[in-house]
Amino acid sequence: QVQLVESGGGSVQAGGSLRLSCAASGFATSRKCVGWFRQTPGKEREGVAAVYFGKDNRIFDDYVKDRFTITQDNAKNTMYLQMNSLGPEDTAMYYCAAYPLATTFQCLGGTMDSRKYKYWGQGTQVTVSV
Repeated sequence: QVQLVESGGGSVQAGGSLRLSCAASGFATSRKCVGWFRQTPGKEREGVAAVYFGKDNRIFDDYVKDRFTITQDNAKNTMYLQMNSLGPEDTAMYYCAAYPLATTFQCLGGTMDSRKYKYWGQGTQVTVSV
């Protein structure tokens, strides 16, 4: 059973930083694709970034590319999202999700399709105030 445990959310003022963590466990295969999505009320979840453990990672959201950094600890199956220069528009629930049996291209190429991610964490709230 895949488990995803998020941490690191909170409330900050505009211009501040937060670091989100997602620890993944229970993968039965070596195909370990895990991603970050965010969602605000009334809107669909949007893909932010993804990692393919043991290989590479990618920021998908062009709006955050200059402010967010995605990193991974392959030994711990943990990914991190360092978020800098946060603004109110970054306020959202951030979810960690796993895409089982993805190839590297399916994980890091194209776009992040939330329908392919079958396992989801509980989410961690990020609130940015002016």
